[in-house]
This record gives sequence, C-alpha cells and structure tokens, in this order.
Amino acid sequence: MISTSVIVPHYNDLQGLERCLAALDRQTVPRSEFEIIVADNNSPQGLAAVEAVVGGRARVVLAPERGAGPARNRGVLASSCERLAFIDSDCVAEPQWLASGLAGLASFDFCGGPVRVLIDHDGPLSAAEAFEVVFAFDNESYIHKKGFTGSGNLFTFRRVFDDVGGFGVGLSEDLDWSHRARAKGYRLGYVADAAIGHPARTTWPQLRAKWLRIQVETFGLRQPNLANRLRWLARTWALPLSILAHTPKVLTCPRLTTTKDRLAAIRGLTLVRLWRFWDGHRLMFGVKRG
Repeated sequence: MISTSVIVPHYNDLQGLERCLAALDRQTVPRSEFEIIVADNNSPQGLAAVEAVVGGRARVVLAPERGAGPARNRGVLASSCERLAFIDSDCVAEPQWLASGLAGLASFDFCGGPVRVLIDHDGPLSAAEAFEVVFAFDNESYIHKKGFTGSGNLFTFRRVFDDVGGFGVGLSEDLDWSHRARAKGYRLGYVADAAIGHPARTTWPQLRAKWLRIQVETFGLRQPNLANRLRWLARTWALPLSILAHTPKVLTCPRLTTTKDRLAAIRGLTLVRLWRFWDGHRLMFGVKRG
C-alpha cells in the first residue's frame, strides 16, 4: 500500500534526475509503498524529454511558475499520501534515506538529515570543490542551531504542510517554511541516517551562481526597515574577517587530505567571502548587477 509521496522538483538537469531516480529505486522501503512525483519547472528540453528519462518510475507534472518552491508546491498538490518526503533532482539518496526519515516522523512533525558533498573524481580538488567539502550543506547545524532544515532533504506530514502553507518565492524558502512551521508549534528534528549526497560545484561560476541565489533569498527574508538593513550591513562587514576565523576549519577538515586541497579550500573561502562582501553592498543599496 502506498503511504508516502516523494516530491522531486526538477529543472534542466536530466542526468541528475536519472541519478536521483535510480537511487530512489534502491531504497530499503519497498517500491510499492511510495510514489514519486517529479514536478518539472518548464525545462527547456520539454516535458516529453523529462518523461522519457523518468519512464515508469514516477509521475511527471508541469510546474510552470519558476522556482523550486513552486515546483515543490505543485508536486504536493499532485500527490496523494499523508507523509511527504522532499529531495532535489540533483541529489542522491542513500539506501536507508526514506526509511530513516519516515521513522523520524514518529518523534517529530518535520525533520531532515545529512547532506554529504559528493566528489566524482580522484586527484586534486578545485577551489570550488574544496570549499564545498568543508562548508556546504551543514544540515545538522542548520537544524540544531538555526531552526530549519534544507528543503532538499525534508520529511513532514501533509496536515503540517497544509497548515503551514506552501514554499515561498524570492526568499530562502527552506528557512522561511521551517520558521513558519516552528512558529505554529511543530517540532523539528535531525535524523542522522536520513542521508543524501549532493555533487560539489566544480567551478567558480557555479559556486558564484549558488551564492548569488542565496544572497538574494536571504536578503528577501528581511523586512525593508532600518534595523534590518543595519544588521545586514554589519553581517556583510564581518565577511572579510570570517576568512581568518574559518581557516582553522579548513585546516582540520578530515576530508581534505593534502596541502594542495587545503590551499584550494582557503582560496575558495576567500573568493566566496569577498564576493559576498561586495554583493551584500550591492543588495543593500539597490545597485543592479552589470
């Protein structure tokens, strides 16, 4: 009997979608007990190309409004089960992911688990890869210290989702949704075995694009008043200092095993923090990107 809906938002990444669906086929939960909804965000290849990759493994629905949040909302609308599991189309679920996340719902109203950075080659890491290995996707810290779980690894009940409302647009959707859920008294938890993998960004343009989106979404969460603008400015001015503060984390990261990789991570850390310092001022003062 189908008791869980797995929601997969997708845009323009057919290769990633294939890997995601293949991993979902390897779950310890019997395939007959969950459905998969792929909500396609108007991929340029067209819906027929997406359906060809999906085959009979999932149901494909069109989510015409741009953004992962609206795609997730469309997936939920098309789903039929009381328990909801969200995973992004570029992520690879470990075999116990679904079983562990659903078990977490016995103790929590919504929960998430680890997101591990995947490196698909041997040899030296690029600055972007090394930075992501150290700093990307610290979902345990997000849950325990910041009160939210990433929406690419999220489990909840339909009644909770319906009460909280759907994901927003133009802001940090996972932070916003989790905070709205907690404001209604719903309990958030961390489930260590509900693990997925996410490929590392490999180049500076890819890493910059990620942080461009995060900067805009984080700034969008703040009401445009003087106090929030001053907080944003203070946070922005702290970014250059954070390079020194976070270098020890690079030097002690167990996944970086060579001096070359550690230097690459420090280079990536410096690039990201100095770029965010510049971009934070651009957002603060409403300067358009060139």
